[in-house]
Amino acid sequence: MKYLLISISFFLFQLVDAQSINLAENYMNQGEYEKANALYKQLYQKNKRNQKYLLGLSESYLELEQLVEAEKLLQTYLGNSLRYPNINVELGQVLILQAKDEKASAEFQKALDAVSENPNYAYSVGNAFQQYNLLDLAIEAYERANSINPRVNYKIQLARLYGEQGNLEKMFTNYLYLIVDNPNYLNVVSRNFNDFITKNPKNEANQLLKKTLLKMLNEAPNVIYNQLLSWLFVQEEAYKKAFAQERAIYQRSEEQSFNRLFELAEVASTSSHFEEALLVYNYIIEKAPYSSLKLKAKDAQLSLRIQFEGASSFASIEEEYQAMITNYSPQESLFLQLNYAKFKAFQLKERKQAIQFTKKLLAGKLNAFAEAQIKMLLADIFVLEGKFNQALLYYTQIEKILKNNELAQEARFKVAKTSYYKGDFEWALTQLQVLKKSTSQQISNDAIELSRHIKDNSYQDSIQTALQKVAKADLLAFQEKNEAALSTLQEVIKTFESEPIEDEALYRMGQINEKLGNYKQAALAYQRIIDYFRADVLADNAYFRLAEIHRLYLDQPDLAMEFYEQLIFNHQDSIFYVKSQKEYRRLRGDLID
Repeated sequence: MKYLLISISFFLFQLVDAQSINLAENYMNQGEYEKANALYKQLYQKNKRNQKYLLGLSESYLELEQLVEAEKLLQTYLGNSLRYPNINVELGQVLILQAKDEKASAEFQKALDAVSENPNYAYSVGNAFQQYNLLDLAIEAYERANSINPRVNYKIQLARLYGEQGNLEKMFTNYLYLIVDNPNYLNVVSRNFNDFITKNPKNEANQLLKKTLLKMLNEAPNVIYNQLLSWLFVQEEAYKKAFAQERAIYQRSEEQSFNRLFELAEVASTSSHFEEALLVYNYIIEKAPYSSLKLKAKDAQLSLRIQFEGASSFASIEEEYQAMITNYSPQESLFLQLNYAKFKAFQLKERKQAIQFTKKLLAGKLNAFAEAQIKMLLADIFVLEGKFNQALLYYTQIEKILKNNELAQEARFKVAKTSYYKGDFEWALTQLQVLKKSTSQQISNDAIELSRHIKDNSYQDSIQTALQKVAKADLLAFQEKNEAALSTLQEVIKTFESEPIEDEALYRMGQINEKLGNYKQAALAYQRIIDYFRADVLADNAYFRLAEIHRLYLDQPDLAMEFYEQLIFNHQDSIFYVKSQKEYRRLRGDLID
């Protein structure tokens, strides 16, 4: 019982102290320094070995301009038998504020000498120097520790300090030594490099990192240097140079994984560098030891060619699809066959053949997921054909086959979208209401967007004439009847000028023109939204698309920055906010979070 009471008393004392320190810190934050000082005095009297209380009391003296009291406090603390050299730094700063520079230097030297005697003091001493922006002294503390005991690794602290000083070469060198010692730091270091690296290869930091990496690679070849060079070239969108590094990484790797090469191809294609992406896929097809990898690369390559080369290459693309399907078993090449069926339906407009081909796939031995994928494509083709009831039948079957799977949620969204195409807006809204809470962020966002579109353009028009026309245009766009879709949208704009649905029509015109590569026309449509519907819900979408078009396709980075800036300052709640902020800072050569 005695020990229990002692334990309870100790716990209560700790609880009271914790409350007191929180209150003291709050007083400091509110500028009530006298109240904070009184509390810190009480706490310090209870425990004179607690540095948190000591430093809080010292800081409150400084804020009250009671420098002599702060000096006495710190000197008394240093006079005890325990040694904490970071307090010498604190005392030195108090002496500087009193213009006692020589005495301050002496205290700083005591702190550095303590590090020389015991390198384990380097962190607390270096951190104390850094707190007062005494970066040279902080660096000296860490360098002394490293020179005395190399196992005490302060490379990451040194790298950050060199970065703060603007000494980029030393910063990069320390970071690189750090990841050679411990490759697990590679991703952390790459993120730190983002604060200095820009898209511009002539940027000083880019050139210094490149120079440092090449120098280290020549002195002591290490695949990590190749990985960082590849990362740097990707930031500069120099994908051929990144590919050269990835080839070297693959050739030197014991596992010889193709994951990095697939990632590079995907990044290049996302940035509209199609030729470079095709080069990477060709290399994978040539080098991959397994048919599954070759098929994956070939499938991605063909999908890219459809997008990049267009109708002029459709005949040769079909030949390649047929050759691949002939050379591999149906089980092995299912995903490739699905994409071939999609190609026949959407690009070649051979929808009856596509349906026959897909139904033949459905007759094979399939697991539930494969069956759902085939039925999804079959339903999509029926939507292309305008056979909505058949499409809805297959979409509904997918929901039953996979139930709560994300593919089932996608099928449910397509039920809503098909109902929307049909003009059955009430049933579409019923489905969308459930999908707003989807576990897939993309499906949830799409459901919210379509639901908003239907609601916003229904209440002013009881017969929903304008909404039906826009739904028709959306269907035409899905069916790849882009000119007809544009014509329908133009009719909506002319007939319902200045009504809420006009900005919806303009936005869709922009999207279709982007898909067709008509970037100037797309920009004009988005600009009209900004000019006439700046306060409406699609304004942030329009700003983002304008910025992306000028950045990626029209080579006008200054204009892109202006549009990103408008979104950043006026639409902080936009789903495009983070991406806009990142691209804006990258274009400006600023720090990137």
